[in-house]
Amino acid sequence: MVAVILNADSFSMGNTLRAIIAFIPSDDCQKYLLGDLEEMPIDRMVDLSSRQLRRFPLHVCSFRELVKLYLSDNNLHQLPPELEQLQNLQILALDFNNFKALPLVVCTLKQLCILYLGNNKLCDLPQELSLLQNLKTLWVESNCLSHLPEVVCELSLLKTLHAGSNALHTLPAGLRCLQELRTIWLSGNLLADFPPVLLHMPFLEVIDVDRNAIRSFPSLAHLPGLKLVIYDHNPCRNAPKVAKGVRRVGRWAEETPEPRKRSELGREEETDSKEPPLPPDKQPQPC
Repeated sequence: MVAVILNADSFSMGNTLRAIIAFIPSDDCQKYLLGDLEEMPIDRMVDLSSRQLRRFPLHVCSFRELVKLYLSDNNLHQLPPELEQLQNLQILALDFNNFKALPLVVCTLKQLCILYLGNNKLCDLPQELSLLQNLKTLWVESNCLSHLPEVVCELSLLKTLHAGSNALHTLPAGLRCLQELRTIWLSGNLLADFPPVLLHMPFLEVIDVDRNAIRSFPSLAHLPGLKLVIYDHNPCRNAPKVAKGVRRVGRWAEETPEPRKRSELGREEETDSKEPPLPPDKQPQPC
């Protein structure tokens, strides 16, 4: 049966074939899904994205010098403890899988700089995430987060946080401790007010609160590091005031910060609406 399915590759069945093979727990089928992965690649990168994997291939754990591991767009919901052997790993992509909780073994990979967790089913993050003190970029967009876990505030080197398309109502006050944070993406959440903590983060360069429920914006003119604020698709009656040279994307962005008269707003204003510049393979999707 297995041999027949494996030979069917010559008929270019592609992803459909992989999906069928993924259900068969045999070593031959796993080798087919992995392709020619007998030894660690010279570039120290393994990309197993879109392979219909339902379990992590243990063979990869023998590549002790691996630096980049991409497991995006599979059917994974857990990871083996043997993953801890990959102590040189700097980039780990687990987005577009079926994780309901972050496997704790990920928190043992202390050299991680970039962690992709978007488009899963995460409702929280474990306290053990604080062990990843080298983490600079964290993607948790398109999950089921109703709050931003406090543990994120302990990632002292974090520069970029993508938390869009969740169900966030507020942000923790401890976020102001992340003095290396430069970019925060919060589009597609449930923010009814502009998060007060962001007003105390003068080092922020990009703030994205597009597609929330914010009705009024405070002045952001006192934030010296700010370069871009995206506030479009909010039911706001004013644009945030910003310092000279700061780009705004949203209603009234190219006018004076406050609308002149309500009578002048009888027709729909033109906007400079623009989605954040996300990589094509990281576009947020609904939970």
